[in-house]
Amino acid sequence: MNIAVLASGGVDSSVAVHLLKEQGETPVLFYIKIGMEDEHGYIDCPAEDDMTIVNWLGHHYGLRVEMVSLHQEYWDNVVAYTIEKVKEGRTPNPDMMCNKMIKFGYFDQRWGRDFDLIATGHYATTTMIGGKKYLSTSPDVVKDQTDFLSQMSGRQIERAIFPIGHLMKNDIRRIASEARLPSATRKDSQGICFLGKIHYNDFLKRYLGEKKGKIVCYEDGKILGEHNGYWFHTIGQRKGIGLGGGPWFVVKKDIEENVLYVSRGYDPETQYGDVINLCGFNYITDPYTLEEVEHGGSVACKFKIRHTPEFTDGTLRKIGDIYRIKATHKQQGIAAGQFATVYDSDARICIGGGEIITGDK
Repeated sequence: MNIAVLASGGVDSSVAVHLLKEQGETPVLFYIKIGMEDEHGYIDCPAEDDMTIVNWLGHHYGLRVEMVSLHQEYWDNVVAYTIEKVKEGRTPNPDMMCNKMIKFGYFDQRWGRDFDLIATGHYATTTMIGGKKYLSTSPDVVKDQTDFLSQMSGRQIERAIFPIGHLMKNDIRRIASEARLPSATRKDSQGICFLGKIHYNDFLKRYLGEKKGKIVCYEDGKILGEHNGYWFHTIGQRKGIGLGGGPWFVVKKDIEENVLYVSRGYDPETQYGDVINLCGFNYITDPYTLEEVEHGGSVACKFKIRHTPEFTDGTLRKIGDIYRIKATHKQQGIAAGQFATVYDSDARICIGGGEIITGDK
């Protein structure tokens, strides 16, 4: 089998390489360089340590290593997407765009097309049903990453393999330690890759600036203070609001007036809703998994509206061009711009998902 491995230098992709070699495969390792300097002198995602480990893997296992660049494509499709969504008052998900557009998009078009399969270190599995390949969940519910892959196409899943997806994280660490991989004790990456060591708000300030606005109590309309721009805040946010006497939660944003609405309390009712509206729906493999929805009916499902181990029960139906999830119990912090990921009733098959546009109380 002719396999390309997207190796990041982290423990997960390193163990993926190790397992493929144990299975008798001779994959080619690709490190995708996405760090770049823009017109402001901003450099993202330092990569020297990562590339050192990928080169070590190649030398240790006798595998070819290629360092390839998708600088501009990453900037145009992930970074620019993030800036634009935040500017619109939404909460973006850069990881979804990176998987769909970069790892299984531009990489496949330029280099991956010469291979039978593309392997990554994601915590996900695939399942064959009726001769078709479906994205399915990992047994490690804490690390499961199917939500980050839910905007991929069926063709992309057809060409994807996840060598570590059937394992628990502690198994990964054990295998890496036994194999004496240099990434065995390396910390998992956190946050958005292109930021590197730069704080998210500093990144936003660089591209969107600051603009003073009012912080208003949602319940009584009382002005409580000032913020530096709605783009620094997201629905459901608690920390970093800058108000005393809390806790306070962001429950609404008025984009045109640059007003931030907040509610006080440890669990205010105003930050909850049980209706999630989606603009469009990406079926990963085919629409027949929700055929009844496409014909005006509703289907029971499980879903997530953020990266969390828990699945929520609900129903999905289509109303005109809108897909609507009705949750069995209210959800905290339904944020426009994030994605709702939908699964079958067993939380086994990841059917797909769509971008959240509104949530109702």
